[in-house]
Amino acid sequence: MTKWILSALVLAALGLTACSEAGADAPAAPSVPGKPTPTTAPVTDQRLSTAAVADFAAGCFWGSEGTFRKVPGVIATEVGYEGGHTANPTYEDVCTHTTGHAETVRVYYDPAKVSYQKLVDTFFDNHDPTTVDRQGPDVGDSYRSVIFYHSPEQRQVAEADKARRDASGQYVGPLVTQIVPAGTFYRAEEYHQDYFAKQGIDSSEHVCTMGNGKKT
Repeated sequence: MTKWILSALVLAALGLTACSEAGADAPAAPSVPGKPTPTTAPVTDQRLSTAAVADFAAGCFWGSEGTFRKVPGVIATEVGYEGGHTANPTYEDVCTHTTGHAETVRVYYDPAKVSYQKLVDTFFDNHDPTTVDRQGPDVGDSYRSVIFYHSPEQRQVAEADKARRDASGQYVGPLVTQIVPAGTFYRAEEYHQDYFAKQGIDSSEHVCTMGNGKKT
């Protein structure tokens, strides 16, 4: 816990823990008119034509994206907003916690190299699935824990893994992760994409999340 506290103080001093405040200490949004539009594969890569897709919300999407990018078999990632009721939301809209969207990482992966089960394990092991609408210093429904499934098979894997973890006795409380059908995914503004890499920050040191909810 001391390591996390020290990391939080260092990054806070650098102005990098402002995930919970719209626009605070973040790069200015692009001046291009209009709002983001729904998209399914903006990343230019021929491998995406055969890639499978998985969507996860695990708090601040900056750190979550960095974590998934390290998984062998993941082809590409992007961050955006999913699970809400407002069309074409901006980051500022989502941060008002009135649109219903969760900060989400979309993962494009090669099923021959990494299983959906491995991605679900990565999701659960790298955030706290026992806290409602909160991860570390970030509070609000946009930081809730969600698995957005794209197929009955994904739903089965996700529900089975959640049930197994809930029954394991390893967590400080019941898992509150929502497992719901994938909806419209709105790609976030470009400055959010691969944010930590652009800032030269190792995602393993991020403070958008604090622990994984397991008993110590």
